[in-house]
Amino acid sequence: MATTAVAAPSARVKAKQSKRFKIWIGFLFLLLIAGGYFIVERLVQGLPVTNLSSITPWGAWIAFYIFFVGLSAGSFLLSTLIYVFGMMEYERIGRMALFTAIVCMIVALTFVLMDLGRPERMLNAIIYWNVTSPLAWEVHFYLVYIALLTTELYIAMREDLVRLAGTASLKGKVAKWLTFKNSTITESTKKRDHKWMKILGTIGIPLAILGVHGGTGTIFAVVQARPSWNTGLFPVIFVVSAMVSGTALLLAMYIIKKKATKQKIDHGMVVSLAKMMVGFLFIDLGLQFYEYLVGVYGLEHHHLEGLGTMMGSAYSWSFWGVQMFLGAAIPIFLVFNKKTGTNVNALLTAAILIVIGIIGVRFNIVVPAQIVPLFEGLPAGDYFPTFNEWMVSVGIAAMGLLIYTFGEQLLPIEEIQSSEKTEG
Repeated sequence: MATTAVAAPSARVKAKQSKRFKIWIGFLFLLLIAGGYFIVERLVQGLPVTNLSSITPWGAWIAFYIFFVGLSAGSFLLSTLIYVFGMMEYERIGRMALFTAIVCMIVALTFVLMDLGRPERMLNAIIYWNVTSPLAWEVHFYLVYIALLTTELYIAMREDLVRLAGTASLKGKVAKWLTFKNSTITESTKKRDHKWMKILGTIGIPLAILGVHGGTGTIFAVVQARPSWNTGLFPVIFVVSAMVSGTALLLAMYIIKKKATKQKIDHGMVVSLAKMMVGFLFIDLGLQFYEYLVGVYGLEHHHLEGLGTMMGSAYSWSFWGVQMFLGAAIPIFLVFNKKTGTNVNALLTAAILIVIGIIGVRFNIVVPAQIVPLFEGLPAGDYFPTFNEWMVSVGIAAMGLLIYTFGEQLLPIEEIQSSEKTEG
């Protein structure tokens, strides 16, 4: 009788979680289908369905592109704290960080594909490599980076893949397909895997900093016609901002997943990650302050116009409301306030707000700088995303969430220890 009494609540919990999962998947598929219609419309009709023009050639899709590249680089760099520098207190999110980095890169490159005027020519940057072009270098860095992430994730999962390969579950069938028949786990293979994880992580650090997100910042920084972008500090700000958004995203994902599946939350790790997140945020805000300060003291007309557009025009709501208030002031208060600094829900709110704030940062980088006329007498830019652009963005984001969700169902992204107890 006692066994039945214990088993019944467990079955009810599993049934409830299964229902939530089906609703979640159905919701994402609806968004993907809705967005897919507008993606087809964009591919058929071209850029006229957007508000992009020769004056403002980059818009929402480029803002989301650099946002997701930043999430990827930040997530990967956070994983190196575990696999390279041995900070094992964050081990619970190690594989999640690597898989998130892969999914975010897929999403980021999809946004670029939508932005291309001739998307069918996407392979030209690889086939016809112009070695003097930062963009061409960036494409090759992305390919190497994704290959490195995939390899590192596989090695990180290998032990659990071998263990699962002998089970009859869906994960077991996938694991059997991904592992070799003679794959075994011994102390020797564990040491070998750990060694390779450290080597790949070490190689990935300069690749992520200098090649991936620093390189993305370089694409903007070398545009001399836009003084707001044309600074040596720009690539550095991109990297630090990536650490902010990557840490915030992983923190939010970890808490949401644990709450949704009624699993125990590692409170100490959550508080530590939140403090690290805000620490990166302070560095990011400091770099931005000096970027603005140098721009003001330089008295360069176009730079001042760009700052004025961002902070004092019809576009300023994004800077003051989203970037500074939602994305900085409130999260800092939540993390350092005594009552909320150890509250999981408050820290989840802070992480989500920082992610939203970084989206605002990306829009403030891309759009205001293009509003200022390149030469006196030319018309000023005027841009706001069309409904098509928003729906395409929703569809691409849904695609990324579906990839991640199914990935967690098929792969041991996080192996739940038997000793863990579910929250009541």
